[in-house]
Amino acid sequence: MVPTMKNATTSAAPYVDSYYSRSVKAPPSRPVLDADAECDICVIGGGMAGLATALGLAERGRDVVLLEANRVGWGASGRNGGFVSGGYSLGLEEIEARVGRADASALFQLTLDALELIKDRINRYEIDAGPMRPGIMKASWFANADGMKANTDVMNERFDLGLEFQSREQMRELYRTERYHEGVLNPTAFQFHSLNFTNGIADAAEAGGARIFEGSAVTHMDLTRDLKRIDTAKGSVSANQVVICCSGYIGHLHPKLSRATLPVGTYVVLTEPLGERLQDAIRTPYGTSDSRIANDYYRALPDTRLLWGGRVSSNLSPRDLEKKMIGDILRIYPQLEGIRAEVAWPGTMGYSVHKMPQIGRLSDGVWFNQGYGGHGMCATTAGGEVVAKAIAESDETYKLFAPFGLDFAGGPLGPLIAQCAYWGFQLQDLWSAWRSK
Repeated sequence: MVPTMKNATTSAAPYVDSYYSRSVKAPPSRPVLDADAECDICVIGGGMAGLATALGLAERGRDVVLLEANRVGWGASGRNGGFVSGGYSLGLEEIEARVGRADASALFQLTLDALELIKDRINRYEIDAGPMRPGIMKASWFANADGMKANTDVMNERFDLGLEFQSREQMRELYRTERYHEGVLNPTAFQFHSLNFTNGIADAAEAGGARIFEGSAVTHMDLTRDLKRIDTAKGSVSANQVVICCSGYIGHLHPKLSRATLPVGTYVVLTEPLGERLQDAIRTPYGTSDSRIANDYYRALPDTRLLWGGRVSSNLSPRDLEKKMIGDILRIYPQLEGIRAEVAWPGTMGYSVHKMPQIGRLSDGVWFNQGYGGHGMCATTAGGEVVAKAIAESDETYKLFAPFGLDFAGGPLGPLIAQCAYWGFQLQDLWSAWRSK
C-alpha cells in the first residue's frame, strides 16, 4: 500500500489480525527510509507484484530500492486464500477471443512457468511457506459433465497439465454437499502460507542486494526527468527507472493508473478446529473453489480448521463479518451448524475492467505492474519476471499484455459499479444453476 497523503506518516501499520499474521515468520520491521538514496530502479509497493519484480531484478544484478507504506505483504498478498495455480482472473477462452490463440497460449504459459519458479524459489531460498499441500479442485456448481470433460481434455492436450476429471459420484465422496456436480482436480497447483512466502521473497531480494523500506509511503513523484525522484515523508529516492506496483492501494499516486484501478473488498474467515466434524463435510486436503462467477474458495488446514474466502463488496470493513462468512459455509455444509469463527478479515484487491494484469511502460523509465484481482499468488510472479526481464534484458514479452490496457474503471463510482456487477454475477449464477437442473 502506498498512499499519497501530504501528511503521510512513517509508521507502518501492523498486519491485520488473520490466520497469516498470527503465524507470520518475518522480522519485527524493516527500516524506514529516512535519508536520500540513489539506485538504478525504484519499485513502489511491497506486495507480491512489487517483490517479484524486485527479486527478479536483484537476481539479474540490478540495484533496486523498494518502498512500502506499511509492512511487506500488508495488503492482499498477505491476506488471501493461499492458492497457487496457473491462469488469470480472466479465463483462457476470453483471453483467446481478445488476442488470438498463439498469444493467449503464451500468456497462459507465463503463469505455468511462474508456478515452477515459485516452487524453485521456495527450495532455493529455503522459504518456510507451509503448510504446503498439493492439489486444487474446481467444483462445478452446475450440471455440465460433458463440457467439463471436453475442456479438461483440451487443456491437458494444449498445456500438459495433468488435470483429472471427477465424476459426480467421486465428488460426493470428497464433499458431503448437494451443491456440487462434477469437478476437475489440478494436481500441480498447491496451497501455502501466502504471508510467509511473501516475506521469504522479500528476504531473498534483500539477500540479493535489494534495499526494502517499510513505513515509507510515497508523498510525491517527479517522473518527467531522466533521473526520477520519489519522495517520502523522511527521505527520497533518485532512480533511473521506476516500477509502480500498488494495485488496489494506488490511491491518487498516479492519475492514469488510479483511474484504471478498481479497489474492491473481499473476505476470509478461519474457523475453530473442527476435529472429526470436518469429515462430515470435507474429506479431502485439496484447496477448493466452485465454478460460479461469484464463487467461494476454501481449504482445510492440517489441524482441521477451515479457511474460507469469498464475497466481493464495495464495503471494505463490513459489520458482523464472522457471522456472514460462517453463514456462507453453512449454505454449502449445513451439517456444520454451530461452528465458530476464530477470526475473519477483509482485504482489498485491485481489479482492472478487463480482469487481466496491467503490465507495461508509461514512458521512458516508468513501468507499471498491478491489477491481479483475485488470482495473484502465481500471476504476480509471472508479471514480476516479465517486467524484470524487460528492464534488465530489454525483453519484449511485456508487450503481450498491451491489448489489456489502462481502461477507465469508473472513478469515484467504481466501487458502486463493482458492487452492482457482483450482484449481477450472483443473479447469473442463480439463472445458470436453475437451467442446469
